[in-house]
Amino acid sequence: MDINLTFLGQMVSFAILVWFTTKFIWPPLNGAIEERQKKVAEGLAAAERARAELKDAGSKAESEVKLARQQAAEIIERAQQQANQIVDKARDEALAEAARVKAAAADEVTSMHQRAREELRSWVGRLAVQGAEKIVQREIDANAHKAMLDQLAAEM
Repeated sequence: MDINLTFLGQMVSFAILVWFTTKFIWPPLNGAIEERQKKVAEGLAAAERARAELKDAGSKAESEVKLARQQAAEIIERAQQQANQIVDKARDEALAEAARVKAAAADEVTSMHQRAREELRSWVGRLAVQGAEKIVQREIDANAHKAMLDQLAAEM
């Protein structure tokens, strides 16, 4: 192989091309590649952080739901206790009212009974006086007296 001027020219041209490429083209190209690598690495790190945050958010949401369920159960329990207290109070009030009404009814029955006895006494007294008047008005005869007593007994 002969080394001639063309070959030397090509070698010089190639050397200039290599120098020019390494001086002016390669650094921006290498910088762009490194920048792209950094962006990809940052994107992967961000994705990993987002995945971890999502996992944390999921566990936090789960704990919040658990807490909300616990609070709801407590609220339901308090409401149930209040309902029971209201029912117990209403029952006690109803029993007290029933006792009061029963006592009032018993008092009324007693007073009605007393009035009925008094009316009966006055009626019996009037009948006795009427019977005595009729007996005195008639002659005192045993048969008439017996008929009068029978009549009074029938009226009673």
